[in-house]
Amino acid sequence: MKAAFVPTLRYHRRKLTGGLMLTLSALSAVVALIPLLLIFFYTISQGIDYLNLDFFVNMPKPVGELGGGMANAIVGTLILVATGSVIGLPIGIFTGIYLAEFGNNSFGSTVRFMTDVLSGVPSIVAGVVAYGFVVIPMKHFSALAGGVALAILMIPTVVRTTEEMIRLVPDSYREAGLALGIPQWKTTIRIVLRTAFPGIVTGILLAIARIAGETAPLLFTALGNRFWSTSLNQPIASLTVFIYDYAKAPFEDWNKQAWTAALVLIILISILSLLMRVATRSRYTQR
Repeated sequence: MKAAFVPTLRYHRRKLTGGLMLTLSALSAVVALIPLLLIFFYTISQGIDYLNLDFFVNMPKPVGELGGGMANAIVGTLILVATGSVIGLPIGIFTGIYLAEFGNNSFGSTVRFMTDVLSGVPSIVAGVVAYGFVVIPMKHFSALAGGVALAILMIPTVVRTTEEMIRLVPDSYREAGLALGIPQWKTTIRIVLRTAFPGIVTGILLAIARIAGETAPLLFTALGNRFWSTSLNQPIASLTVFIYDYAKAPFEDWNKQAWTAALVLIILISILSLLMRVATRSRYTQR
């Protein structure tokens, strides 16, 4: 009787402990979501008044005039993010592939360490570096310099995510490809990389979300522009710089537009994330 009672007691104890841990995990998830929801709903409440078609299609008004929009800043933000992605994503992805597949050596350890160091570098330092390497030689601010600064910031996130996702691919996939006579580089590109691609997309989204909200690097590189410009060789407007300028301005109208710009920035990031998620999910569902 006593022998049967002990396992039953242990079972109930484990079940109680498991339920308690599950409850604590759920509460932790809820607590983690609270700041995000507060930011989201507060930004909506402050910026919804100016969220209309004029904000998306009109240019900023001169100082002292009410109204206007940020069409140039919205387009400029998309150009800067696209430029940074074009520069940073290939570097980050291929570096991550190297570290995961061929980086088990001293050089790979050095690259991995430098990537971790780069991930902790303040964004303003990336702006100063881009200023020294791009702005000074070109002798003027430009969207290209801003894209370089943003690329520097996104590379560490993409590298580490790509490396970890590729390491999660079972070795049996690689062995199957090699057993069929497929060269290692083709096995890596056609089998391993495709298998890890949904996870890599998550890292790409995190990197894009980070650079889309940066202000300090753009002050040293893209500078800002109150006029319409889509040239990579000229200063360009961005939502983050407009938010910075309008939020500290002594005009209530500009302060409200800063909140609207912040709301639009959140919406743009959400749309980009949703589109990439849908694209990758439909691609792999069809397979």
